Amino acid sequence: MIPVPLLSVKNLCVSISKIPILKNISFDLKENEILGFVGESGSGKSITAFSIINLLRLKNITKTGTINFNGNFIESLGSNDLEKIRGNEISIIFQEPMSSLNPSMKCGEQILEIILNHNLISLKKGKNKVLELIKKVQLSDSEIAYNKYPHQLSGGQQQRIMIAMAIACDPKILIADEPTTSLDGIVKKEIINLLKSIQKETKMSIIFISHDLQLVSKIAEKIIVLNKGEIVEFGSSYQIFNNPKKRYTKLLLNARPPKNVRPIRLPTNEKNIKTVLISKKERIEAHDNLYQHDPILKIENLEFSYEDKKVLNNVTFNLFKGETLGLIGESGSGKSTIARSILNLNRFDKGQIIYNKKCIKTYPNTKFRRKIQLVFQDPYSSLNPEISIGYSIMEPMLAHKLYKTKKESKEKVISLLKQVNLTESDFNKFPYQFSGGQRQRIVIARALALNPEILICDESVSALDVTIQAQILNLLNHLKEKYSITILFISHDLSVVKYMSDRVIILNNGRVEEVNETDRLFLEPNEDYTKKLLFANDF
Repeated sequence: MIPVPLLSVKNLCVSISKIPILKNISFDLKENEILGFVGESGSGKSITAFSIINLLRLKNITKTGTINFNGNFIESLGSNDLEKIRGNEISIIFQEPMSSLNPSMKCGEQILEIILNHNLISLKKGKNKVLELIKKVQLSDSEIAYNKYPHQLSGGQQQRIMIAMAIACDPKILIADEPTTSLDGIVKKEIINLLKSIQKETKMSIIFISHDLQLVSKIAEKIIVLNKGEIVEFGSSYQIFNNPKKRYTKLLLNARPPKNVRPIRLPTNEKNIKTVLISKKERIEAHDNLYQHDPILKIENLEFSYEDKKVLNNVTFNLFKGETLGLIGESGSGKSTIARSILNLNRFDKGQIIYNKKCIKTYPNTKFRRKIQLVFQDPYSSLNPEISIGYSIMEPMLAHKLYKTKKESKEKVISLLKQVNLTESDFNKFPYQFSGGQRQRIVIARALALNPEILICDESVSALDVTIQAQILNLLNHLKEKYSITILFISHDLSVVKYMSDRVIILNNGRVEEVNETDRLFLEPNEDYTKKLLFANDF
């Protein structure tokens, strides 16, 4: 006899303002099963998740099809019955814990609130259960964690609190919606292992949603691949990851930088999946040419403290003209502090930064800042929502009086837009009218507006889908070749750093653990911490 599924979704269609978002989505979720959902932004992953617990509250929304949970049709339940299911029998971990947690409540009280809402239990027993949950999600001191506010925790710790909230009432189904997107490799692996251990102990079912097919294959037994609101492929994790049938699934796999080879360009569409590789001989010749000259930037014995805590400790390295230097480290290791110090935004305690054989502190700020530009992690928050993107790019040109007239500046902006694969018609549009990948192109165009010699890319592709990420990485490599730009590439994604970088720095708690040519560092790491990082990322 075939067991009845715990959750059965049949022919689910969702339209918003008559625009189809989901098209005939059908799948079953069994008890004690982990099902993965993979797809890029806009593919319908989160809309599917919100439909399951009937959280869609948008205007002009049309929904057809059926969702049957444990013998009940979700769409026919009243609000009281739905409240009994949400958080109690079906729970969800959201993508961004800091925006999901209440900043004005202690973390323990937020977990307790859920328990008291769904269970007839005393306050004392409720608090004891919260402390047990905090231990279960592997936060070291449960009493201390209970009394901390969200901002006092790291990203990984916040995500553990979210998991504790999600499992507080022993749900039958846990929906994890991009729960590791912004986390570094070691913390990401810890969260995946934590979810797997909790699932094994509680036998609950999990729907794990991500745009990273490689990540989903590590946790899910079966995978659904979504594209533009449709299921394009469904199969076992092994089959999807090792022998995908559809070109879109192959694209999702191949758009990620490969571990053992280095393509000249990454594939970005379904028609062009094959790639041309850079040979070892070509790479050696390029490096011989790079490193025969003096460095363009020298960091010497840099130290920086914040509130009596040492953030950078004796950091020393060189950056050569035309080089891409990767900077890897966990959250809090000091990566962004180094970037801010190079930009002369931090008053570091000791050491010096030498740019073109001259200490940066002796440069006039306006002249120096033209030469080193930053590409931010979150392009939307770094663009002024009230200024068209054309004027956002033109603004630094006008401030530095690069061109004699506004007409010349505008012509340069249009040229830059075309170089980052946007159009002249985009000049008068505003940031909200662009996708995340397009906004990242705009930020890159703005960084190039002053003709810099050095670009600092601070986690500039970490939040992008794999194909959009591939487009941005290809663009950066193209611009590097065209303008001989030097890049300091900061990221916690080791596969991206390996693909992009000539050399790599490993940073740990404000110290440089290791510096080496990229391939050599990945093949033969010297330091234990480097080995730990590579192991966490399956290198």
